[in-house]
Amino acid sequence: MSEWLALAIAMLAACAVVVAVVLLRHRRVADDDDPTETPDVIEYMTMMIGVVYAIVLGLAIAGVWEARSAAQDDILREAQSLHEVSERAQVYPADFRDQLRSDVDAYVSFVVDTEWTHMEEQGEISPRGTELLAKLRADAAGRTPQNDLEAQTYQPILDRIAIADETRNSRGQSTGPTMPGVVWFGLIVGALVTVGMIFTLQIRRSGRELFLAGVFSALIGFLLFLIWDFDDPFGRGISVTTQPFLDLFPQLGGSG
Repeated sequence: MSEWLALAIAMLAACAVVVAVVLLRHRRVADDDDPTETPDVIEYMTMMIGVVYAIVLGLAIAGVWEARSAAQDDILREAQSLHEVSERAQVYPADFRDQLRSDVDAYVSFVVDTEWTHMEEQGEISPRGTELLAKLRADAAGRTPQNDLEAQTYQPILDRIAIADETRNSRGQSTGPTMPGVVWFGLIVGALVTVGMIFTLQIRRSGRELFLAGVFSALIGFLLFLIWDFDDPFGRGISVTTQPFLDLFPQLGGSG
């Protein structure tokens, strides 16, 4: 079952629960019950709970979106740094230039074809990728510059590899869910309280109110799903992709 199908079922289920509960209460209500007698304080509390929960939802969405954007930026920096290493290697003799570019290509191919799936399934980066990047660093640092041009290129290449290593470590820290469980507890309990206040207000006076109550519940379900999907930048439907690597290393292709 796809995530979007699960979302559709969850939203329909939320609407169905609200409609079913309201209809059952309507059938069991006493003849002398007056829905207009809802105390003003209840309406005020409902409004305040809704406002507070909307703020919490907004902050949660902003937080997971910022984490996803940061992960995407790290991927772009990692790919760009490795691309610069490959391009700057042209100042070296053919044998050493080919060695550096081969190291870069091996690392990028592994990330695109293997490590991305490993991150989605295991929630961590692969030790093999760390080894390939360490080999690139060792090869680049192990050659003594033979002329002024190589000396000018030596440190920038090492700096670019250091940036790639830094962004790789950041990618590893962003792998897997990032939102604490206590926040999820608050979001789910807040959703139940907010939807529950609908029944406190005795929503059963017209079909229009019933429809709006169902749509409101479905909207909360959608927002919670959105937070859940963004919470894991690399492992869910709207995830960070390997496109920056594929754009800068088109010759490698890959399945990412």
